[in-house]
Amino acid sequence: MDYLPLFCQLRGRACLLVGGGEVAERKARLLLKAGADLRVCAPHFSAPFHEWQQTGQLTLIEGTFEAEMLAACWLAIAATDSHEVNQQVQTAAEERQIFCNVVDAPEAASVIMPSIIDRSPLLVAVSSGGRAPVMARLLREKIEALLPQHLGKIAAFAGSLRQRVKQDFSEMSQRRRFWEKLFSHDRLAQSLASDDAPQVEKLTEALFQAPLSDRGEVVLVGAGPGDAGLLTLKGLQQLQQADIVIYDRLVSEEILELVRRDAERLFVGKRAGHHCVPQEEINQILLHHAQQGKRVVRLKGGDPFIFGRGGEELETLAAHHIPFSVVPGITAASGCSAYAGIPLTHRDHAQSVRLVTGHLKHENQLDWSKLAAEQQTLVFYMGLSQAPEIQRQLLAQGMAADMPVALVENGTSVRQRVVDGTLTQLAELAQQVQSPSLIIVGRVVTLRHKLNLSQSA
Repeated sequence: MDYLPLFCQLRGRACLLVGGGEVAERKARLLLKAGADLRVCAPHFSAPFHEWQQTGQLTLIEGTFEAEMLAACWLAIAATDSHEVNQQVQTAAEERQIFCNVVDAPEAASVIMPSIIDRSPLLVAVSSGGRAPVMARLLREKIEALLPQHLGKIAAFAGSLRQRVKQDFSEMSQRRRFWEKLFSHDRLAQSLASDDAPQVEKLTEALFQAPLSDRGEVVLVGAGPGDAGLLTLKGLQQLQQADIVIYDRLVSEEILELVRRDAERLFVGKRAGHHCVPQEEINQILLHHAQQGKRVVRLKGGDPFIFGRGGEELETLAAHHIPFSVVPGITAASGCSAYAGIPLTHRDHAQSVRLVTGHLKHENQLDWSKLAAEQQTLVFYMGLSQAPEIQRQLLAQGMAADMPVALVENGTSVRQRVVDGTLTQLAELAQQVQSPSLIIVGRVVTLRHKLNLSQSA
């Protein structure tokens, strides 16, 4: 993070703006809207500045910048077309430990001005750290279109209820659930938007009187194969509402960054050859926290129902009548193959795909003769340690020795690495990668270099 976003209270506080042209006008409008005690210094001023002075909104100082003008200021903005003058303002502000924004020179500024979506008191600020201001503006426009104008009224109304909510609900979890119900109440939002005070009061009282369920719940969320951009929108919403997030080793740090800041996090990961927490104990952990009335998110790499043992966890919850739901995730086979440029099916090479676990509960569970059939793609999960056995069994069942194979390490992440070869090289290739890795076997692997050459190892 290059900059720490802050929302500053400038109402009634002295700010100095150096510059009297069009760019300075834009800065002045923002500062006036924030209620700053604004002083503007420049040799000449555009018409709006004279109008603002006549209405008593700001003070004009005609002339050149002097360091003494920064006395008692909280913020300085250099918005002239002179690099030398802007540098003088920045240097003087730095010496006095005053934050300074320098227009078109973010490297010289101690503070930058973001693009703002104003739904006061709700504000959304978008910044590129000064590197791509047009991108920030375009993103602001997209967000602006998504946010209803009446959001400000809802935020202001919520502020008026804060003291009563604290009095009526002693626990933080109860307060959070009340606010979630209020902010998702469509009829209340419509009543606020239309200034229907009697209806607003009626709906609000109903919310306060409605019982807040202390019954916990569990949501299984598929985190996808690694890239945070592959997390579903519904999965993100659940992470933002969780009291506790219980996650495993395959969940990336980028995904964990999306968890609500005050939510508890509990790692129950299982590393290759070493089970940190037995599955039965994980089941009991989920049950324990749900029985305490918490909203539990069980965050699992990939999809929770594809070799994620999600079904086993839900069986325990169902046996104890704990409410649960599932948010599917993009499974590793789809994500890793796509990022590696390997289509799982192709009209000329594979008409079916089989997802196979390489971590077997009992020996001889797989029908190797069917796995060795032509015109299909095999994807082995957790198969690195079993790579020699996979190679031996497929060759024994008549699969071609030159059948293409690929191993995708840390798929979809910035650390993704792909190695490929033939079936006779599988055991050797498995020694070149580390877990987590996926093994893909099939003629579709030959398309990798054509479809995604940039991802080649």
